[in-house]
Amino acid sequence: MTKVLIVAGERPQQKSVLVEALRRFRAQGASVGIVGDVDADALALEPGLAEVRTLAAEPADPRLRRALARITQPSRALWVRAWADPWTRRWVRTADVLVALDSTAVHAVWEMAQRQPRADACNGIGAAGRIVRARHEGTHRVARRASERLSARAGIVVRGARRAAVTGARESLEAAMAPAVLRSRVGGRLWRSAVAAPGLPERVRVALAYRVHLRSVQADAPRLAAATTAAATGRIGGRKSRADLLTREASAELDLGRVPVCLTEAVTAELALADEFLPRQQARAAKSLYKAMRLLFHRVPHFDQLSSPLAERPAEFLAPLRASATARAMATPRGRATPAAAPPADRPLRLLIMTNGNAHFLREIKERYAEAPGVELRYLHLADDPVAAPLTHNPAGIVEHLVAGRSEYGNRVEEWLRPHLDWADTLFVDWCVAAAGMTTLVDPGDTRVVMRLHSFEAFSFWPHLIDFSRVDDLVFVSDHLRDLTCEVVPALTGEQAPRLHVIPNAMDLRRYDRPKEPSARFTLGLIGTSAVAKDPRWAIEVLRRLRADDERYRLVLVGGGLDPKASESVRQYQAELTADLAELEPSGAVTRIGHTDDVPGVLSGIGVILSSSVRESFHCALVEGAASGAVPVARDWPFFAGREASARTLFPADWVVGTPAEAAERIRAATATEDVWRAEGAAAAGHATKTWDWSVVRHDFDELFLPGRQA
Repeated sequence: MTKVLIVAGERPQQKSVLVEALRRFRAQGASVGIVGDVDADALALEPGLAEVRTLAAEPADPRLRRALARITQPSRALWVRAWADPWTRRWVRTADVLVALDSTAVHAVWEMAQRQPRADACNGIGAAGRIVRARHEGTHRVARRASERLSARAGIVVRGARRAAVTGARESLEAAMAPAVLRSRVGGRLWRSAVAAPGLPERVRVALAYRVHLRSVQADAPRLAAATTAAATGRIGGRKSRADLLTREASAELDLGRVPVCLTEAVTAELALADEFLPRQQARAAKSLYKAMRLLFHRVPHFDQLSSPLAERPAEFLAPLRASATARAMATPRGRATPAAAPPADRPLRLLIMTNGNAHFLREIKERYAEAPGVELRYLHLADDPVAAPLTHNPAGIVEHLVAGRSEYGNRVEEWLRPHLDWADTLFVDWCVAAAGMTTLVDPGDTRVVMRLHSFEAFSFWPHLIDFSRVDDLVFVSDHLRDLTCEVVPALTGEQAPRLHVIPNAMDLRRYDRPKEPSARFTLGLIGTSAVAKDPRWAIEVLRRLRADDERYRLVLVGGGLDPKASESVRQYQAELTADLAELEPSGAVTRIGHTDDVPGVLSGIGVILSSSVRESFHCALVEGAASGAVPVARDWPFFAGREASARTLFPADWVVGTPAEAAERIRAATATEDVWRAEGAAAAGHATKTWDWSVVRHDFDELFLPGRQA
């Protein structure tokens, strides 16, 4: 005999339909129980059709009343009341079919299905009728596998969720999306089936899929998030609806400080939408392209983590962008009408230095060419220009101009930039960000264009918004940064690519040569802790290893700290760092110094200079510390470790270590005695000044700006 348990959270709306079904069940040899908020007298069922169990609205058990008072969802409350009833528990343990009569009963039946996995679970009396008939006729398939047992159960949430989404009553979904449910195998399979169920209106499917995805991510079930999204998008026919769902999910995960599990899918979908618009609506195509690029190059995957897919697998990560017709249109080289003219022989070179980034790396360059008789220098920071400053805040305008080939934004850039280009023989743009992108919207005429790319830009969308066919020379500060950027930006290796140079940062290292007190021998220094990529926790781990044997070692952190408002992932890293500091600062093991303009003075008290970063283009602070006579200990920056060029090829071999343990070992050896420590520091200072001091590097800049003659 088949035993059927029907759960009702509301008064049955169609009593006659229910009674007719119960009669069929009886004719097919089934026994039926009904439990929930039903009135047996009001149903007035004929004898033998079903046992009816009415749950008390106000249970006698005071503990149960207190528990129910804390529950706001009717679906959850129904389940708690039902499972507290001995009659219901007996029926569940022997039931063959569990039926949710309405949306309020969805969660209760789902919970019952967990406790009686051999039973079929379904939503609605019609679905129950098909199962009972199949059992009676002997055609019912035995659910041997978990996936088969769950196929019927999926209907519970589908139809309950559909009603909730359509009516706006979310309560019946809350309990079924609890983290424990989503992390369970049963719950995961249930929701995968639910979002892919046939017959759901598209807007309902999109709303349900988004909610399940986000809740799965919050429940630390990323595989379920990816699987439910894949199941839902497979059923969504509209390209825009599919892209909107995926990009909304990705944006929500980024807001949580996580790398989206469906980032590639979201970018691919938005780029497909862009390609659809491209032939007739280029402005809309550009808008979708920019939206995709903002996701692809969001700070969370590349700047607020200790790794980046751009460093780990650049070709795979950028494959959707390179496959997009709209992105290819944006990247089309436009070239220049005339080649750059040679430097003038009969007058000083007119050199315009322009930036809209940090001007810190320009000080020595500006000073040299401002005083050089063979150069007439102008300097422009776009933040100080009332016309240019607003233009730098519109990367979407650059994208639209590149895709369409013309734009009002481009006209404004041309109007502002043309007089500067007409004056300059050579334009040097520091940082490949907005100023660089704006510059290449305009044919430079015969003005030579030189740009410098640091580290940040390589992990952003900015190099992809620069037409490098209009750039004559591109400067990098290290080989490893050049190699990675060339992998990321194909335009740097094509026929119209600029000449590539590697020139170290301009640094006056001789001003760091100051005496060190003997106490500096045991003082480790880390200068710059304002980004997750600096990874100060790595330096703290080195300190812990040293202090395990010798508590004289201490660490000084110099510079501003992290901004937890930047993203949730920064906040999480900051929380971990704060816990480390709370442990070590009270004893004096760690000291924090805020921003200072007297870095040489601070370095006079530091005997070991650290580079704990996961990525650096050059790391001036390490080299400045070495020039001061501090022993340099550089982490083999993980973003570049193992590549042909890396920290190990930039610095002497004994400077670079792979792990905190190796760092501690080097520091112990280098500080074993005062004589050893001073000798190690002197050797490092000698190498730094002979290799990277401005007195050496300035000749490379002279050759760049004034080939064949000195400034």
